[in-house]
Amino acid sequence: MAALCGRLLSCRGWFPPRQIVRHGSKAVTRHRKPMHILRQKLLAVTQYIPPKPAIPERCIKPRKREVHEPSGLEKLLQRDVEMTFRENKMIAIFQNNSMTSEELKLLRHRLLKHEIRMKFFPNQILRSYLADTKYKNLLPLFIGHNIMTVSKEPKAKELLKTVRSTTQISLLGACIEDVLFSRQGVVNYSRLPGMQMIHGEIVGGLTLMTSQTCQLLQSGPLHLTALLEQYLKQQSGATTGLKETENLEQKEIPGSQGP
Repeated sequence: MAALCGRLLSCRGWFPPRQIVRHGSKAVTRHRKPMHILRQKLLAVTQYIPPKPAIPERCIKPRKREVHEPSGLEKLLQRDVEMTFRENKMIAIFQNNSMTSEELKLLRHRLLKHEIRMKFFPNQILRSYLADTKYKNLLPLFIGHNIMTVSKEPKAKELLKTVRSTTQISLLGACIEDVLFSRQGVVNYSRLPGMQMIHGEIVGGLTLMTSQTCQLLQSGPLHLTALLEQYLKQQSGATTGLKETENLEQKEIPGSQGP
């Protein structure tokens, strides 16, 4: 060994000293002894089980509901819906039965001739707005694909006449001057006469009533005047008759005093 180290030192140079250290063996760790099966069963049987409450906990503590904050687009649509219901006197709801874009464009152009406009809003936005307003009875109509037509003046006759040839949409209901109408109610409303005719009938009725009132007020004085004239005639006739009889008596008296 020494000779080998000398050769190595002579050949390759000097090596640092080395010391051989002997490490002791590691102690064997004792594994945990598994519990006996009978003991496991005894512990399982004697384990404490707390009694369940008479009222479930979910019934005592209210559920935490997440508050949905509307986005900017939803707020804008809600404002547009509110303005639409406030500024228009007639709002009609139709059901869209697979109507093409070309047919929809043609129908919109025909309605614009009568100043009737078409509006499209998501049902969620409409239902959230109508739930707390006087139009809440319109909620069952906003299901599925709908078309809403609005106008600033009630033009039910023009609306029905325009959509009569369009079979892809069907009228569900309408709100005219804050009054809710069904489909048949809208049809009956369209058959009513126009405002000018109604105004003429009202003016004619009021004129007739005033003329009858004038006649009734004048009939009493006219009747009294006629009675007074008749009484005066009778009195004048009586006085003239008395005068004639007196004249005849005076004529007869001198004749009776003769020879």
